[in-house]
Amino acid sequence: MTATTSATTRETGAPSRRARGRAAAGPLVIRPRRARRGRRSVTLTALTTIMLVYTLLPLAWLVINATKTQEGLLGSFGLWFDGDFALFGNIAGTFTYGGGIFTRWLLNTLLYVVVGAGGATLLATIAGYGLAKFDFPGKKAVFAVVIGAVAVPGTALAVPTFLMFSTMGLTNTPWAIIIPSLISPFGLYLMWTFASDAVPDEILESARVDGAREFQTFFRISLPLLAPGIVTVLLFTVVATWNNYFLPLIMLKDPAWYPLTLGLNSWNAQATTAGGEVIFNLVITGSLLTIVPLIAAFLLLQRYWQSGLAAGSVKG
Repeated sequence: MTATTSATTRETGAPSRRARGRAAAGPLVIRPRRARRGRRSVTLTALTTIMLVYTLLPLAWLVINATKTQEGLLGSFGLWFDGDFALFGNIAGTFTYGGGIFTRWLLNTLLYVVVGAGGATLLATIAGYGLAKFDFPGKKAVFAVVIGAVAVPGTALAVPTFLMFSTMGLTNTPWAIIIPSLISPFGLYLMWTFASDAVPDEILESARVDGAREFQTFFRISLPLLAPGIVTVLLFTVVATWNNYFLPLIMLKDPAWYPLTLGLNSWNAQATTAGGEVIFNLVITGSLLTIVPLIAAFLLLQRYWQSGLAAGSVKG
């Protein structure tokens, strides 16, 4: 009788005691299986470690040797500290040597970066946005010119730029560094491609229908969406202008207008001149002080870059 009842229950689909218990406990929840952890690659780990050491080793050498005196620098192992910790003395000597010319070089570099790199970022943002969101005759030709300009290295244009600026009487002036720094073909191309996807055309059309002018649309709607691209272009232009060496080398003769790169090279060259003072410890300390603002800029701008990515990630 019991066997017959069980068979009848299976045939008619009546719920069994186990099924009724499950139904009383609540709905059935299917939990996904945890993804298996990927296998570690020994080769990839080794290559990453080598690249990490290759990247950090020069920085470690710079930090360690900036703590040494001139005698300790020449008489000790390069990758370990000397007995005398002279970092603060070297920093003071860097800012006071030559009548404090290092401070003047630092201010010159900041001038070139703020005006040159800032202006290049602004021009690249406006031009890239215009080329991405507006149609006009000759747009393909402009695109070809921009791509061609990206492929041309800056050193190839240094001599023609010098001849042109010499004819205009602008050599040995800050304008000889600032004006060429305002042009960033790569920044323009980057903003062009970024604005094409980051700013939806539907948002611009709805703003125009509501009566917003183009400048209002750009500053209130498009500019926040372009924040990640703007910060990226700013990083590229700041690094390029801060580390610019060849252009100031051929444009400037007065040490009062030198950037940090050219000024530190002139200190380093004193060791090879007759009667020149050897100040390798100040050159190394000055090099360490030179990269500190770049590191700070990367850390600060990376923070805004991440917030900009989160703000502009939603597309219509």
